[in-house]
Amino acid sequence: MIAVIDYDMGNIRSLGYALQRLGADWKLTSDASEILSASHVILPGVGNAAEAMNNLKRLHLPELIWKIRRPVLGICVGMQVMCRHSEEGDAECMGIFDAKVKRFKETTGVKVPNMGWSPLANMESKLFKGIKSGEYAYFVHSYYAPLCPDTIATSRHPDLFSASLKYENFYGCQFHPEKSGEAGERILDNFLKF
Repeated sequence: MIAVIDYDMGNIRSLGYALQRLGADWKLTSDASEILSASHVILPGVGNAAEAMNNLKRLHLPELIWKIRRPVLGICVGMQVMCRHSEEGDAECMGIFDAKVKRFKETTGVKVPNMGWSPLANMESKLFKGIKSGEYAYFVHSYYAPLCPDTIATSRHPDLFSASLKYENFYGCQFHPEKSGEAGERILDNFLKF
């Protein structure tokens, strides 16, 4: 069973449809025993990093997430709260990934939020098996993780940023694989095969 962590921050409907298309058995839960016994764990996210961390702390989940030894995937804000800190609400985060999340600077020709399809590059993980450099993924975010030792894929807006991160059994996607068409479905399927 795949545990999708319930902390009132995710676009669960799209993720659920994507998991169903892959034939995955999944459950929305915040129960510690269900999360720890799951074959895979997904931390979805849409919204504010500070609010997300408050919700996770209220449910006593940051310490629990650190204990998981199965594959874990953070999506969008779910990835950002797995970093050390976020400028969004000056939030101290979980510190799994060695990155401090920053806000995109609004300059001429740069829209914030970064919303739409952008190409992936520099992919260095089995998470991206079968994905060619330049394939597009769907992003919606105003904050980003800079390049860091945990970066396993990049994108641009307009400068390079971390499109994906990895540390041990923890993975993160700044983009939404559940909304990224065939490439996103392949990435989710790769994750579920870990």
